[in-house]
Amino acid sequence: MEMILGGADVFITVVRVALMVLALILGVVCIIDWAVRTRRIGPFNAVARFFRSTVDPFLAPIERRVVRAGGLPANAPLWALTVVVIGGFLLLSALDFLRSQIFTVTTLASSGPAGILRLAITAVFSVLRIAIIVSVIASWLPISPFSRWIRWSHRLSEPLLRPVRQFVPTLGGFDFSPIITYFVLGLIESAILRIFQLM
Repeated sequence: MEMILGGADVFITVVRVALMVLALILGVVCIIDWAVRTRRIGPFNAVARFFRSTVDPFLAPIERRVVRAGGLPANAPLWALTVVVIGGFLLLSALDFLRSQIFTVTTLASSGPAGILRLAITAVFSVLRIAIIVSVIASWLPISPFSRWIRWSHRLSEPLLRPVRQFVPTLGGFDFSPIITYFVLGLIESAILRIFQLM
């Protein structure tokens, strides 16, 4: 188990360093491209010509999305950098989460049937909590709850949220039922795990 976790730690460290170097390089490239687009660097300069012919084709899809959303095309490099930085944080968070799950699975699986039962209970409640988080984030975005990426979270979380919504009113348009349900699930999970420890 220690070898697997050690390998995971080395992999996460390598990915973290690679993402940091990539973000720094992209940061410099995006700032120079932004300066070219906003005419802070002369349009006939060799640097400007190089960026227009080499970098701008890669930024064209992002530029189209920025323009469709009502933004300025000159801000496309800064949006690209923002996407890379946020994507890097999400990737590192996912890798850290995966590492902790590997540690939990191996620890609980090595402790026999009781550990496997604890693992199953923890997995069920973790999936329910993730479903609540995904459905809440999807409700903030222009995403249909019936899209194929979100449908699973809606199907898992809605039966849990619906009864809570009947008792908890929305205040100022803010729905507190996901927060309450999230914490109630944690309490129920702790109670079930305590009961199985006593048996």
